Amino acid sequence: MPIVAQSTETTDWVSRFADEVIEESERRAPGKATSPATAPVIVVASGLSPSGPIHLGNLREVMTPHLVADEIRRRGHRVRHLISWDDYDRYRKVPEGIAGVDKKSFEQHIGKPLTSVPAPEGSAHPNWAEHFKSAMIESLAELGVEFDGISQTAQYTSGVYREQILHAMRHRGEIDAILDQYRTKKAPAKKQQKPLDEAELEAAEGSGAAAEDDGSSGSAGYFPYKPYCGNCEKDLTTVTAYDDDTTELTYTCTACGFAETVRLNEFNRGKLVWKVDWPMRWAYEGVVFEPSGVDHSSPGSSFQVGGQIVGIFGGKQPIGPMYAFVGISGMAKMSSSKGGVPTPADALKIMEPQILRWLYARRRPNQSFKIAFDQEIQRLYDEWDKLDAKVADSSALPGDVAAHARAVGTAAGELPRTPRPMPYRTLASVADVTAGHADQALRILSELDPARPLASLDEVRPRLDKAETWINTQVPADQRTIVREEPDHDLLKSLDEPSQQSLRLLLDGLADHWSLDGLTHLVYGVPKVQAGFPADATPKELPPEIKTAQRSFFALLYHLLVGRDTGPRLPTLLLAVGQERVRALLGE
Repeated sequence: MPIVAQSTETTDWVSRFADEVIEESERRAPGKATSPATAPVIVVASGLSPSGPIHLGNLREVMTPHLVADEIRRRGHRVRHLISWDDYDRYRKVPEGIAGVDKKSFEQHIGKPLTSVPAPEGSAHPNWAEHFKSAMIESLAELGVEFDGISQTAQYTSGVYREQILHAMRHRGEIDAILDQYRTKKAPAKKQQKPLDEAELEAAEGSGAAAEDDGSSGSAGYFPYKPYCGNCEKDLTTVTAYDDDTTELTYTCTACGFAETVRLNEFNRGKLVWKVDWPMRWAYEGVVFEPSGVDHSSPGSSFQVGGQIVGIFGGKQPIGPMYAFVGISGMAKMSSSKGGVPTPADALKIMEPQILRWLYARRRPNQSFKIAFDQEIQRLYDEWDKLDAKVADSSALPGDVAAHARAVGTAAGELPRTPRPMPYRTLASVADVTAGHADQALRILSELDPARPLASLDEVRPRLDKAETWINTQVPADQRTIVREEPDHDLLKSLDEPSQQSLRLLLDGLADHWSLDGLTHLVYGVPKVQAGFPADATPKELPPEIKTAQRSFFALLYHLLVGRDTGPRLPTLLLAVGQERVRALLGE
């Protein structure tokens, strides 16, 4: 799926990064290719820690390199997107609100590798890390993200990094000197532009343990390696002796008192500390591009320090941006205080993958944005549908065309999409009113456009299913629409003559206007006609009081139909209720 070439002024951020990554790759291997297809494979990377639900903030760690890698792939270059599953990290804390997890009983596992912690009760997975990785892998597949996953547990416990570990231990003095430059320095406090909500703070936590120590430094010296205890499996260990020639390492465990001496050239139960581990992997994998979160990008943080340590391993620091927060607007049933920061799987229950991809593609990595779980999702879909129409008629701006193309598909092809994408707010209203009755939903949706009736609800899936899930999970019960069973006789009797006349005008026009467009014209036109204007008069042709009259008329209809001041868009609501029932509730 080619993306039209842009001029320098209109090139989107993904294309700019792709240019830089290709140039950097060529600098690292000059003269080694005669064409993109024969050049060395370009490696971009992401890192995710399955220490709990992998949320929408973490998704930016993946989507940024994914979009760049996909653009590079579209240009004919070979590219590999690595996702390092940091599943050999220590279990740092018990997340709040995880089903099947008793906080007190799981606290005993703090300090163990994530793959040594049992999965939540009832899980089909063998351990904690696999439980949370699996949900992310399913979401990435739905989003069309192609990647190579690397388990750091597998890498370390199989001895893949043995030479790198021994190398780090031999050069521990150099590593310590680099780290020591930052140990006594405090970064200047940054002024917050606005307070961050708890969801945003949670989303700021990146992969790897940014807050971990940078290695033990005691009477025996500094060591960049941390063994997991052979007795309790925890990393609360201190290296007390190491011999470079024999590689004999002695450690003690402060948790259980266990001590042992091992030969590091054959020992596989431990890992490099984070600030050494990350640059080691850059060198080992030949990573050219990797973004970093705000927690890794401040002075003295792992990305900055890693840029100096990577040279010890004979590698270069990747290029890549710092990425900003991804916030959340509206989280019914998902309180962040209970650990419910939404995951990609949560978002994909209420929005199509194209929309979620678009949110990440249209904003530069250093721009924060919010993902809507509240009413804002309806406006987001309206915006997307308008862009879709503009792309179809070639009136969209070049940057918007590029973001749209990256949203609807990858170099491998287009993602599955809804065959007939009706407005999300309409589908949500229908799902709300029909409460899951498929026959009623099909009747209503077929009446939206009588000239092109739906043959099956499959034509509006999966968008219909997403809208229905949003209604059922994110809209509070007191905002749901319940159509009256009986007319409000007291209200009907109390109406003055103008109000009664407005209802008669509406009822008289129902049969001839029974479609979405027709009813829209009718309900907006009744107050105009009552005031002596044509039903099709434009706002510019009308006095301001007409808007007031329309609001009063709409409120009256809502009260008579659903017993509230507001509700779904009236044309959709009328279709959903059905002509016969509308007439009964309006007193005919």
